Amino acid sequence: GGVLVAFMAAGFCMLESGLVTTKSVSTIAAKNIGKFAICSLVFFLVGYNLAYGVPEGGYIGSFSIWTDSSDAGTGYSGYSDWFFQTMFVCATASIVSGAVAERIKIWPFFIFAAILTGVIYPIEMGWQWGGGWLAKAGFSDFAGSTLVHAAGGAAALAGAIVLGPRLGRFARSGEKPMPPFANSSIPQVTIGVFILWFGWFGFNGGSQLAAGTLEDVSSVATIYINTNLAAGGGVIAAAVISRLIGGKTDVVMMLNGAIAGLVGITAEPLTPSPLAAIFIGAIAGLLMYFSTKLLFKLKIDDVVGAIPAHLVAGVWGTLAVPLTNSDVTFGAQFLGTISVVVFVFVVSLIVFKIMKETVGLRISKEAERLGTDKAEVGVIAYGIRD
Repeated sequence: GGVLVAFMAAGFCMLESGLVTTKSVSTIAAKNIGKFAICSLVFFLVGYNLAYGVPEGGYIGSFSIWTDSSDAGTGYSGYSDWFFQTMFVCATASIVSGAVAERIKIWPFFIFAAILTGVIYPIEMGWQWGGGWLAKAGFSDFAGSTLVHAAGGAAALAGAIVLGPRLGRFARSGEKPMPPFANSSIPQVTIGVFILWFGWFGFNGGSQLAAGTLEDVSSVATIYINTNLAAGGGVIAAAVISRLIGGKTDVVMMLNGAIAGLVGITAEPLTPSPLAAIFIGAIAGLLMYFSTKLLFKLKIDDVVGAIPAHLVAGVWGTLAVPLTNSDVTFGAQFLGTISVVVFVFVVSLIVFKIMKETVGLRISKEAERLGTDKAEVGVIAYGIRD
C-alpha cells in the first residue's frame, strides 16, 4: 500500500507540471523531488512520534527522535507503519505545491514543507489517528479526507492568499487566462491524474491496515470498488456541469473531478454501497466545479485547482460519513473537520506571513516574467526560450 501511495508523488508532479506554464516546469520537478525527500526525512526524525506519541485523548505528542522501530511512539509502531504514513504526509505537501506554483521561491517552499510535515500535520493527524482528543470525541476519517486532503487544501489556501495571484492572472472583469502558454501539457496532466487514481487504491485500500483474514481482504476489495466508482462519479459530474453551464466539456474540470471524487470517498470507502459511492463522488465533483468558479471570483490564484479538489471535496467527504456509517455522528464529524481545517489554515497563514517578512516568499516581478525555470533552477524544461 505504501509503495502505491509513494507512486502518487509522480502523479502530483505530472499534474502540476502540466498545468503550469512552459517556463516553470523544471521548477515544479525540483520542488516535487525536493519535497518528497524533505518530508520523508523530517517525518522520520520528528513527525512520526509527534503524531503517535499523543496521550489518550490528548492534543500533542512527543518531539523525541527515534531511530529504531522499538522506539516508535504509542499507537501503531514500527518501520512499516512509518513508511506507509510517510507517503501520506508527502501527499499533503504536494497539495500545497500545486496551489502556490509559479511565484513562490523554491527554498522558502522547502522550509514550509518541512514545517508542515514535521509539525503542523503530525499534530492534527495525532488528534485522530494517534488516539488524541478527536478520536475520543468519535471523529472518523478512514484514510484522510480531512486529516490529509482538507488539511493540505487549507495550507494551500493560506499560501495562495499570502502570495497573491500570478502576474496577469486576473483582470478587473474576472478571470484572465495566462497567455500565451497556459497549461504546458494537458496529456501530461491526464497521465498524472491516472497515476493518482491508481495510487489511491493503496491510499484507501492500504488504510485497512490488515490483510490477515478473509474479512480484511474482502474489505479491501470493497474499498477498491467504492474508490473507483467515486472517482468515476466525480468525472462525469464535472463533465456534465461544465457542459451545461459553460457550453464546453472542460477536460481540466473532468480531471479535477476525478481527484475530487477520490478525495470525497477517502473518509469512508468501506461502508457505502456502490451507488452511494458514486453519489459521494459526484457531489464532490460538483462542489469542486462551483468552488473553482468561486476562487476565480475572489481572485485567489490556485494554479492546479488543489483547494477545490482537496479542501472542499475533503470537507464534503468527511461530513458525509454518517450517511453510510451509523456509528458516526454529524456532530463529531463537524467538530473534527472544522478543528483540523481552522488549525492548519491559521498556523500555515502565520508561518507564510512570517516567512514573507523574513526570508522572503515570492519571486520578483522580473523573475516571474522570465520564468521560474531560469530564475530559480537554471534548467529549461522545453528547449531554449528567450
